[in-house]
Amino acid sequence: MVVKSQIKFIKSLQQKKYRNQYGMFIAEGVKTVQELLNSRIEPHKIFSTIPDLPLAEGRLVETISETDLKKISSLKNPNKVLGIFKIPQPYKVDQDDWILALDDVRDPGNLGTVIRLCDWFGIQHLVCSKNTVDCFNPKVLQATMGSITRVNIVYTDLVEFLTKTGLPVYGTFMDGDGIYSTELPKKGILVMGNESNGISNKIENLVDSRVSIPQPAFRTGRYSSQATESLNVATATAIFLNEIRRP
Repeated sequence: MVVKSQIKFIKSLQQKKYRNQYGMFIAEGVKTVQELLNSRIEPHKIFSTIPDLPLAEGRLVETISETDLKKISSLKNPNKVLGIFKIPQPYKVDQDDWILALDDVRDPGNLGTVIRLCDWFGIQHLVCSKNTVDCFNPKVLQATMGSITRVNIVYTDLVEFLTKTGLPVYGTFMDGDGIYSTELPKKGILVMGNESNGISNKIENLVDSRVSIPQPAFRTGRYSSQATESLNVATATAIFLNEIRRP
């Protein structure tokens, strides 16, 4: 049975300030929790509605009812398991490969998808501005589907990071050079901007090359795309990373 003090504590971890205060975050769902348990991230407590679910050492797992799980879950339809984990310390960013940088990306779903894309395309390091949404936000974690365990996510002063790097910096803009015809190096930094405002002026000043996703030639008739202002940041990230990793 989950007592009131536990409910209050677990629910508080839905907010960034309490995650920072306690150094812990919550994750839900069998797949996500299992991925976390198989990673370097240290578990604190696991709540499960399945008594014999082989997730972790017995001392970590507490079997609870569906009713209790609903009390502590942030989901409308909780998925059997909720875990509390200790927030890991990020490690040093290795500059021997491509790095993805986010300039104030605010939507949890977008960040979660971007983390999955980093995992898929083998981008080990994701560098985020301090105003980018917290990667331990429950909605972000749901969207990562466990990929957060395989990507090093660093929050830092992005201006300072880009100023100090020796890598070429590629910024994504609507008026940049077409990514398909751009000769890309073996390593560099790709910067993706905010959903509404794109890359900020202070970051734009540090960009070495401006790149874009060119629209197809057909822009009239039934398949007209003139009304589309831009692509979703996660969708655009997928296209750029695919080009970066193209053999």
